[in-house]
Amino acid sequence: MSGVTQEDDKKPADHINLKVKSQDGNEVFFRIKRSTQLKKLMNAYCDRQSIDLNAIAFLFDGRRLRPDQTPDELEMDEGDEIDAMLHQTGGSLA
Repeated sequence: MSGVTQEDDKKPADHINLKVKSQDGNEVFFRIKRSTQLKKLMNAYCDRQSIDLNAIAFLFDGRRLRPDQTPDELEMDEGDEIDAMLHQTGGSLA
């Protein structure tokens, strides 16, 4: 029984809860391992929102995230927020 308790104590440090916030204020929460590449979160977000991955940029502290980065690498903390910004397309004025 004590082995289970030790494993449960380890889990919170292993995982992190992150919030992805879109430009319109919509928030989606994810719980991932600190060592998981962010492309997993990015793909899951795009699937949920029915958005093409290439149509969106993910930013953390104003810097664009790369899919191969991890929360550990970026020193993310519990509850940190990632901004999901749609790329501007077109825009030519006639």
